[in-house]
Parts: sequence; structure tokens; C-alpha cells
Amino acid sequence: MRPTFRFVSAAAIAAMLASPLAAQQKTTGPKERYEMDAATMSGFAAMGGGKGGMGGAMSMMFGGGPDNAIARQLFLRLGSNEVPTAPPPKGDHFFLPPAKLGKSVPLISPERKTGEYSPDFERPKGRLLLYWGCGAKAGPGQPVIIDFAKVAAGQIPPGLFSTAVPVIREVSAANSRSYMEWPNGKSDKMPSRDSSLLGAHRIASNVGPDINFTLAQDYMPGLQASTAIQTDGSVMIRWSPLQAATGYAAWAFGGMDKLERGGDIIWWSSSDAKEFGGGLWDWLPPSVVANLVTKKIVMPPSQTSCQIPAEVKKASGEMMIGNLNAFGPEANFSYPPKPAGNAPWNIDWTAKVRFRSYTMLMVGVDFGGMGSGATGGGTAEAPAKKKKCKGPLGIPLPDGAC
Repeated sequence: MRPTFRFVSAAAIAAMLASPLAAQQKTTGPKERYEMDAATMSGFAAMGGGKGGMGGAMSMMFGGGPDNAIARQLFLRLGSNEVPTAPPPKGDHFFLPPAKLGKSVPLISPERKTGEYSPDFERPKGRLLLYWGCGAKAGPGQPVIIDFAKVAAGQIPPGLFSTAVPVIREVSAANSRSYMEWPNGKSDKMPSRDSSLLGAHRIASNVGPDINFTLAQDYMPGLQASTAIQTDGSVMIRWSPLQAATGYAAWAFGGMDKLERGGDIIWWSSSDAKEFGGGLWDWLPPSVVANLVTKKIVMPPSQTSCQIPAEVKKASGEMMIGNLNAFGPEANFSYPPKPAGNAPWNIDWTAKVRFRSYTMLMVGVDFGGMGSGATGGGTAEAPAKKKKCKGPLGIPLPDGAC
């Protein structure tokens, strides 16, 4: 029996070695790729119909604070490997009535901007002070100080910008032969706060076959957050957990009123590592977020508080403006379905829907007693003056941050 056993074992091993090659499935496409980003804004970020800023301030003056303010955001992108049947590329996303967006919204190609731009600019003054991590006190090696004048002259500190947290866009004009998007110059009205994405969706265009999918996930709930200055000078951020959240990230700016006078601008991130930009302000896949949680770049979904160090608040002055981002789930679709076995999979289209929820943090701001509730409000021990803010070095702030 032993020789027979050895013979069978050798045959089995040979079959195992050959099977991976035989089991490989050939895949082509997709010809079309669709990306749909959905966000819920709450607190000050949602005031004035999600415009924040002065619109939010006016809404508070004539209608109350941000405690129950909710607004929706939706961004649609369609990319194709095909040229349009009749230029230019165009399409429509058809919704069910609960979406409150009419029968459809138009997808059109963005206009190419041409013209000459003046190279003249005013060299920034002052410094940018970087802090990171949750805690009553700043960690070792903080702050990292960046002199704006040196950066403008091309002297950028090594390791300042990291690629650990990329901005992920699977559909763009750069990777598509034909590209279209919404909002656009033809239509840009955001969904109402009672809008719903549940149910059937259809995308029809002149660059490929119709895309059809049914969503079982809806906008995430509003993120309820509060800030409170502690007796040790630090600032405690607390929030109610969202069931669908895969992780959280927070940031804050301070000293924005000092920028024009050449003062210090403060930038703090909740990351335990020196991570400040990229996808931390955006949508990220759950798998990427899970990896960032293990690296302590993103806070885990079980976390419900984070302390801004006292050194950050002291350096920032009276007011700080920030953001708390809750990363959410995503839904993926493709057609035709993946065939069983080794049959080739020729993919016509894929569709991805991504979700997140975020709120604006206001520390040391008083709007006549309003805004001290649990939704994105800021609480302070004494009233503070309203300040005008803008990002240092042209750093883009999320909608509603100023």
C-alpha cells in the first residue's frame, strides 16, 4: 500500500501546482466607471443650507442655532474609455422621488479653463505651527515650525507632506477618455436635508450602456459634537458615535486673524502621527480607514472624545475653527455579474457609492448665546469676538469652515 500512497500523493501535488494557472480568470474592462460621494453635514457646517460661514451666521440671527442643522452633499463622476456617440459627453442620473432632486440631474464635462495667469503674488508672512495627537499636553517634538517666507522661497522642511493618507478618486478627467460630473455649471443645487438615496438609480449617457443599481444604504446621520475649554487650558471634543462610522479624524486651525499681520497660524490634527491632509478631510474606503486606525492616524469607531492640547489653544488665541470627520461605508456594483469558474469576466461598468458625515467645530465663539448645544457647537468660558478666517498658504478648508 505504501508505494500506491506515494504515487497518489505525487499526483495530487502535481495537480495542485498546475491548478493556479488553470484557475486564473481573465478580466477586461470596465468600460465605464461611476463614483458617487454622499455626505451629511451638521452643526455650523450645515447652517445656511450647508454653506456655513456668513450664511450660517445669518441663519442663526434669524432662525436659531446649529443644534439641529443638517445638510446633504452629493458629488457624481462618470468616466468612460469610449468616446461619445455624439460629442460632447453628456448624461443624466435618474433618481426616485425621495431623493428630492427632480427626475434627474445632468452630468456634463467640465469646461477647460484657458487664459493667462499673473505670476505675481504676495509672499506670505509669519509661521505655521504644527501640533498633533489627542491629549491635555502636546507630545515631544511639537510644534514643528514652518516659516512661510522660507517655504515661498522653496525651502520646504523634509517630511512635511506625507502620502500615507491619499485622496482617492477612482474616476477623474485624467484617467478617462470621456468624463462628466455633477454639480456643474448647468445644475448645482444640493439635496435637501430630508433627501434619501435608497432604492433604484439609473445613469444614462452617450459614452456607454446604462448603469443600474439599487442602494440599500442611505446618507449617514448627522454627527453630534461639542467642544469645551478645560480648566487646564486644553479643549475637549466629544461626540455621539455613529453606528455606520468606520473611524474619525479631527483637525483645527487657530490664529487665523493674525495671518495678515504676519502672526503664527496654528494647525492641529488628531492623528498620533504627523499627518495633516489628504484623505483625512475626504471620503476613504473602509479597508484604508481600518489600516489607518491600526497606525493610529485615524481614531477608531469606538472612540467618542479627543482633547486638543493646551499649548494649541494658548497659541491659537480666542478662536479656533475645525472639523470632525466620520468616515463611512461604501457600496460597490458591477455588471455583468462575475461568472463562475474560469469563464472570462468582461466588465461593462462599475459603480461605487461612498458615505461620510462631518461637522464644524467652533471653539471660543459666541453668537448671542446660540451654538452651545451638542451639534458642532463651541463652548467657552467667556464670549469671544467673531473672526474672519482663511487658510494659510492657500490650504483649502472644507465647505463651511469659514
